[in-house]
Amino acid sequence: MRSRILAISAAALLYGLSTEMAFTQTVHATDEARVSVTRTVADLSFPWGFDFLPDGSVLVNEVGGRMWWVTPDGRERIEVAGVPEVRASGQGGLLDLVVDPDFATTGRVFLTYSEPGRSGAGTTAAHARFVKEGGAARLEDVTVIARMDRRTGGGRHFGSRVVPAPDGTVFVTTGDRGDPDRAQDPRDHAGKVLRVARDGTAPADNPFANGGDGLPEIWSTGHRNIQGAAIDPATGVLWTVEHGARGGDEINVPQAGLNYGWPVISYGRQYSGGKIGIGTAAEGYEQPVHYWDPSIAPSGMTFYAGDAIPAWRGDLFVGALKDRLISRLEVRDGKVVGEEQMLQGDYGRIRTLRNAPDGSLWFSTDEPDGALYRIAAP
Repeated sequence: MRSRILAISAAALLYGLSTEMAFTQTVHATDEARVSVTRTVADLSFPWGFDFLPDGSVLVNEVGGRMWWVTPDGRERIEVAGVPEVRASGQGGLLDLVVDPDFATTGRVFLTYSEPGRSGAGTTAAHARFVKEGGAARLEDVTVIARMDRRTGGGRHFGSRVVPAPDGTVFVTTGDRGDPDRAQDPRDHAGKVLRVARDGTAPADNPFANGGDGLPEIWSTGHRNIQGAAIDPATGVLWTVEHGARGGDEINVPQAGLNYGWPVISYGRQYSGGKIGIGTAAEGYEQPVHYWDPSIAPSGMTFYAGDAIPAWRGDLFVGALKDRLISRLEVRDGKVVGEEQMLQGDYGRIRTLRNAPDGSLWFSTDEPDGALYRIAAP
């Protein structure tokens, strides 16, 4: 069901602002609750990853290569120095950003980006120490923890989510870089979920930890372009969402050493309409937990863990680029049992979703005039 707009706050009209600027808060009816959506941080150029610091302030990446520190109300912002060099082309650039759950003691943030090189670009994940002193902010001690081993031309399919796990490891997602066969090659980082320790070494319980049958950083294979990933707080298990081609967007729960099929099996078709691989199922390849056909072009995902909207607690939220919506998925016993599509067409291309410290749910819009928005009770 699509949410309905119930009311719009237009207090700024008193000051003679334009209608577009005045409409800062909108109330929507959804299946489970009435919610308000408030634009909190505006004037961002294609924001990608963002996350919250313990004091409630926000770090946000713009795909072109800039990182900002922003107050929660958006009134003050500082550009962060020390950001790694990126190749901002096509789908590449400065991408995900996650504040370390142990930030209070480590001061650390994680980020992903398309790293340039002589032969092209590839997905790289790093951590760094964030420092803010007065009116200045910077990254220090930038340390690469995962790097795609083959850099290639073209600007497609970098994947690029980074997820610190409860056991101290870090998951990093990649895309196939527009070359589907790379996703099936266990000696290629493309089209994979990677799992590393915080120092970048491969954990001893990774499926190819000894390097004999595959690269030691690989956790799972056969992924097309994973642009969303989140840990289920109830189980500590990783969930991912990836782009299909023409249809076949997939949600998976990647397990160690398993193969999720791309490009051998898929619920989608080639953009030309042609068949992909050998069908929708085959021995040795895992089935998705959920899929979309036609495609919604999914991006960020998170499990809602806040208290602002109690009826949503534990639900999985997935943003969509092409369909410009948020999908709320009801999850029971590791299965998707219901879906509501909300806010369709109301805010633009939805890129990243995050739980906020105050219990609200925030999202970013992948637009040239992008913004961060807050969903809460009206």
